[in-house]
Amino acid sequence: MAIDPKLNNGLKDPKKKKDEKKEDDLSDEDLALKEQLELYVERVQDSDPGVQKLALDSMRQEIRTSTSSMTSVPKPLKFLRPHYGTLKSFYETMGDSDQKKYLADILSVLAMTMSEEGERESLKYRLLGSEGDIGSWGHEYVRNLTGEISQEYAHRQQTEEAEIYDLRELVIQIVAFHMKHNAEPEAVDLLMEVEDLDLLIEHVDVTNHKRTCLYLTSSARYLSGPDDMLVLDMAHKIYLKFKEYPSALRIALALDNLQYVKEVFLLSDDILQKKQFCYMIAQHGLDFVLEEDMVSDDEEMEALQEIINNAKLSEGYLNLARDVEVMEPKSPEDIYKTHLIDGRASASGSANADSARQNLASTYVNAFVNAGFGQDKLMTVPLESSSGASTGNWLFKNKDHGKTSAVASHGMILLWDVDAGLSQIDKYFHSPDNHVTAGALLGVGIVNCSINNDCDPALALLSDYIDKEDSTVRIGAIMGLGLAYAGSQNEQIRDKLTPILGDSGAPLDVIAFAAISLGLVYVGSCNEEVAQSIIFSLMERSESELNDSLIRFLPLGLGLLYLGKQESVEATAEVSKTFNEKIRKYCEMTLLSCAYAGTGNVLKVQDLLGHCTEHLEKGEEIHQGPAVLGIAMIAMAEELGLEMAIRSLEHMLQYGEQNIRRAVPLALGLLCISNPKVNVMDTLSRLSHDTDQEVAMAATISLGLIGAGTNNARLAGMLRNLSGHCKDPDLLFCVRIAQGFVHLGKGLLTLNPYHSERFLLSPTALAGIITLLHACLDINSTILKKYHYVLYFVVLAMRPRMLMTVDENLKPLSVPVRVGQAVDVVGQAGRPKSITGFQTHSTPVILAAGDRAELTTEKYIPLSPILEGFVILRKNPDYMDDQ
Repeated sequence: MAIDPKLNNGLKDPKKKKDEKKEDDLSDEDLALKEQLELYVERVQDSDPGVQKLALDSMRQEIRTSTSSMTSVPKPLKFLRPHYGTLKSFYETMGDSDQKKYLADILSVLAMTMSEEGERESLKYRLLGSEGDIGSWGHEYVRNLTGEISQEYAHRQQTEEAEIYDLRELVIQIVAFHMKHNAEPEAVDLLMEVEDLDLLIEHVDVTNHKRTCLYLTSSARYLSGPDDMLVLDMAHKIYLKFKEYPSALRIALALDNLQYVKEVFLLSDDILQKKQFCYMIAQHGLDFVLEEDMVSDDEEMEALQEIINNAKLSEGYLNLARDVEVMEPKSPEDIYKTHLIDGRASASGSANADSARQNLASTYVNAFVNAGFGQDKLMTVPLESSSGASTGNWLFKNKDHGKTSAVASHGMILLWDVDAGLSQIDKYFHSPDNHVTAGALLGVGIVNCSINNDCDPALALLSDYIDKEDSTVRIGAIMGLGLAYAGSQNEQIRDKLTPILGDSGAPLDVIAFAAISLGLVYVGSCNEEVAQSIIFSLMERSESELNDSLIRFLPLGLGLLYLGKQESVEATAEVSKTFNEKIRKYCEMTLLSCAYAGTGNVLKVQDLLGHCTEHLEKGEEIHQGPAVLGIAMIAMAEELGLEMAIRSLEHMLQYGEQNIRRAVPLALGLLCISNPKVNVMDTLSRLSHDTDQEVAMAATISLGLIGAGTNNARLAGMLRNLSGHCKDPDLLFCVRIAQGFVHLGKGLLTLNPYHSERFLLSPTALAGIITLLHACLDINSTILKKYHYVLYFVVLAMRPRMLMTVDENLKPLSVPVRVGQAVDVVGQAGRPKSITGFQTHSTPVILAAGDRAELTTEKYIPLSPILEGFVILRKNPDYMDDQ
C-alpha cells in the first residue's frame, strides 16, 4: 500500500520541531538575553585582554543579577549551558592572568548545573578562581559548594592527601556566610564533615548562639561516639562564652564531667544562680559536695548543700499535693474499685479477700499510692483510732516475708522525710521477729533514697545488721544501703559489702543483693575494685548456684558499674568471656546493654537484635531476655529510635521464641515508662490475656509501668476488668501491683529516668528500673516468691513530675504558666512557638510526659532555661506594670 507523500511531509522530525518550538516560545526579552550571552561567549575568546575583561564582567553581572523562582534554573545559566564545554576548553588554553581567574569563577557557577556527577568541578574552579566574596553568587551556589567540599574532604582522607588548608580557607568563608544568614545547622554540618568544629566558636554571636547550641545538643543524640561528646563539648564552650551558665551546667551533667560542674560554680558570681544550679544537680541525682572556693559565705554554702542533698524535696512535694488537693490518704480499695466490676466476677474476689497474698498486694498498692504523703489508712493509723484498724493489725495480716514488705512500706509512705521516717520506723527495730527487723532496715533505706544527710543516719543504723546470722535481716540491711546511697560512690559501703562477695559461706541471695547494692552505689563509675570483687564472686559460684535464678543479679551489678559509659566496658566484657558457659552469654548481653544504655547506638541495637533472632535449645536461651531489654535501654535515647524499637519488638512477638515473648512486654514497659502511648497500651493489653502465664504477668506489670503515676483512666479501667476476670492468684497479684503503679503518688510522681526536657538521663533512676525489670525476667522465682521486695527498687526512679516556682528566698511563689505539648523547634526559621495546645495554670503545676511549660508574665525572669522541678524566679527590673 502506497503512503501518501503529503501525510509523510506532515510528520517532521520531532526533535527539530521541539527546538523550533523552543525558539518560538522565547519572549523578545529572553531572545535578546540569549543573543547577548552568546556574544559574550565569543568575546571572551577574543585575543584582546580588554575585550575579554569587559565580556567577563558583563557575564558576571548578568548571572548575579538574574532572579528566578524557587523551582527553575536562572535564565543566564540556562542559556550558557550549551557553551559550558567551549568555555572550559578555552580556559585550558589561557595563560595565567586575572581574566583566567574571572573565567574560573564563572565556570564554577556554571558547573553547579552542568558538571558531571561526582566531578566536583564547581569546587575545582572555585579554588582556581579569584578570592572574591562567596555570598555574592547566592545561597544555592554556597550550598552546592558545601556539599562538594565535604565530598572532596572525604576523598582526600581516603587517599591520604594531607593538604587540606586550601579547603580550610573556603570553609571559613562559607561558615561565616551561613552564620550571618541564619543557616546555623548548615554551618555546623559542614564543620562536622571537615572535622573542624572548633572554628564554630569564632563565628557565633549573641543573636545566634542559642539556635546553634540547640542544634548541637539535638544532633548529639544521632551521632556515634566520640563525635557526640565533641559536639556537646562545643556547645558547652559556646554557653560559657556567652555566660549562659545554667545551660552549660546541663551539658556538664550530660557529659558526666564533674570538672565542668565545678567550673560553672566558680565562674558564676550570682548566689541565686548558684542555688538554681543546686536544684538542677539535685534533680539529676548527682552526689556533689561543694568546695570552699565555690561559695564564699559559710551559711550560704550550707544552704546550697542542703538543696543538693534534696532536704527540701519532701516539703515541695507536699506543697504540690496541698495545691492540687490530694492530701487525703487513699486505701487500696479506693484504687481497686471492686464495686465497678461485674457482679459475677467480684464474687470470686471477695471469697478469698483476706488471703496473705491479697494482703501483700494491698501493702504494695498502699505504699505506691500514698508514697511520700506521710499518712495512709493501713500503716500510719494511730493505735487508738476509732476504726480499730491499727498498724499492728495490718502488719500481722501478713505472713513472714510479707511482714518485711509491710514494714518497708512504712518507709515508702514517709518517703524523703528523713526525720519523721526514722522516728516512726524506730519502733520496729525492737521486734523479736527477724522479718519485721529486715523490713525496718529496708524502710530506713527507702526513706533516705535520693536524700543525702550530713550525719549519714542510714549508714549508722544499717551497718550493724550487715553481718547478722539471719539472711533476711542481712538482705534488708544490704538493699537498704543500696537504696540510700545509690550513686554516692561511698567508700565505707564498699568496704562493708565487698567482703560479702568473697565470703564462701554466705548464701547466694545475700551475695546477689550485695552485688546489686554495690552496682547502685557505684553506678556509672567504672570502679575497678568493685568490678573485680563481683567478677571473682561470679567465678567462684558452684554449678547449682549458676542454675539459680538469683545469679542474674551478679552480672547486673557488674553492668550497672558501666551504665552509659560505652567503650569503658570493653576490658570487663573480655574477662566475662572466661566465665562458665551458663552465665557467659548472659553477662555479655547485660554488660553491653548497660554500657550503651541511653546512647541510641544503632550498631549495638542491631547486635542485640541478632542475638534475639537465634532459635536455641532449652537452657541455652537465658541470655536473650537481657538482650531484649538491652534494645529498649539503648533505643530509649530519642523519639525516632524509640518508635523503631517498638516496631522491632512487635515483630519479635510474632516470630520470637517463648522466652523472647516473655521479655518483650518488659522492654515495651521501659520504652514508654510513665508515658502511656496508645499503640503500646493496646499491645500490652492484648498480651495480658496471653495463654502463656509469664507473658501475661510481664505484660500486666508493664501496663503499670507505662502508666506509672499518670492516673490514666483507660489503663485503670483495663486493669480493673482484668482483675475481675483473672482466676489465677499470681496474675491477680501482678494486676494489683500494676494498679498501684498507675496511681503512684496519687498521680504526682513519675518513673521516667529522663528529665530536663528529655535531655538528661538520671543514672540512679535508670538503674532502679533496670534492676526491677531483670528481676521480672523470671517473675516466678523473684516477685512471686519471697523476693517480692525487689519492687521497692523503683523508688530510685520516683520523682515529682512538677514545676514548682520559688522566689528569691526559696519560698513557693504562684505565677501563671502555659503548659502544652512540646514542639521540636530545632533549625526552624524565625521564632517558632515551642509549645502547642496549651492551657494556662498557676504554679505549682503537674507536667505530663512530653509537656513543656513557659511563663506567661514578664514580671519574673526564670533562672533555669528549662521550667521543670524547682525553678527560682527573679523579679524583672525592666518590667512595667500596665496599670
